[in-house]
Amino acid sequence: MTEYYTRMGDGKRVLMTKEAIMADIQAGTADAADMAEIPALTSADMEKLFEIISDKNRIVGVEPGKEVVLTYDIGQLDFTGDNGNSGNGVDMGRLEAALLHERALGADTFELAHADYSIKPVKPIIANEMQTMEEIQAEIIAPYFYGAMPNMGLYYAPDGPYGNPADLMREFKIEESMASSEAAAEHLARDIEFVGTRIIAAGADGFNFDTTGSAGDADCVGTLNGVKALREACPDAYINVGMAGESVMGIHGSIEFEGQVVAGLYPHQQVKVAQKAGANVFGPVCNTNTSKSLAWNLARAVTFIKACTDVAEIPCHVNMGMGVGGIPMCETAPIDAVTRCNKAMVEIANVDGI
Repeated sequence: MTEYYTRMGDGKRVLMTKEAIMADIQAGTADAADMAEIPALTSADMEKLFEIISDKNRIVGVEPGKEVVLTYDIGQLDFTGDNGNSGNGVDMGRLEAALLHERALGADTFELAHADYSIKPVKPIIANEMQTMEEIQAEIIAPYFYGAMPNMGLYYAPDGPYGNPADLMREFKIEESMASSEAAAEHLARDIEFVGTRIIAAGADGFNFDTTGSAGDADCVGTLNGVKALREACPDAYINVGMAGESVMGIHGSIEFEGQVVAGLYPHQQVKVAQKAGANVFGPVCNTNTSKSLAWNLARAVTFIKACTDVAEIPCHVNMGMGVGGIPMCETAPIDAVTRCNKAMVEIANVDGI
């Protein structure tokens, strides 16, 4: 019986038969369809997905004419950061890293990033970031953005001025927990407007909000309100809203954006609130289950993202990396898995970029 080399969600290399792969594809798409109440992949889609996964070549690519935009998050940190931050530990400045991505790696876009990659720590050094942005814009040709996570967890104690909702809930202080989340969300929105308007005034081609909702539904609402304010202040700015997961965590539970409760929203619903806030591009996400196979994870991810692109009115640049988009959760994602996941997202989920 023919067996094919493939991967598990933790990156482990395994052998699986066609029957086992197809069974996992069917189970993965069914799981996503059931969770989000969206259509499962068609039989043709599942056959196409099997062909991609079972391809005997180590690296696969999209068909000519189906190429999409490739962009990067965390900016120069993939070069300069250490292994604990998914970096390569190469000592260089932010200008050198930007030019290498543009001229050696062929990046379609790139971004400037602070070492912490979060909104809050950027605020007190915004003048320095503005100066760096202006200097690098004079050298680079590719669209050059600023990138940061909303990371509303930094606004809670002990790092910030607001009580930690999780701690308050453990003390059965539910109303206090919700009030703390709401106050932090308002603070985050103000900081997004402050940082965003200034970095765009310094010449940034746009702003990438990475991992929106990582601290739950209030984090998502704070980001959306910040994006709305930034859009009003900078009507021509490029704004990308990338998510933290396939479902918004309901830590607050009932906080709303423009009358829409955001807790529990899936990609095909998240894109609609991102559009309403003023995003130009949306970054949908599906998280990887390390105990399941690549086939299961990728089928599940493609199902979520295909439903999103079907209803989106703005381009969808799916988040693909370690632990998202069907790609295994390991420090250096294997290239065989990465290229298969990317090809499936382009040719089956119909994404506009990665």
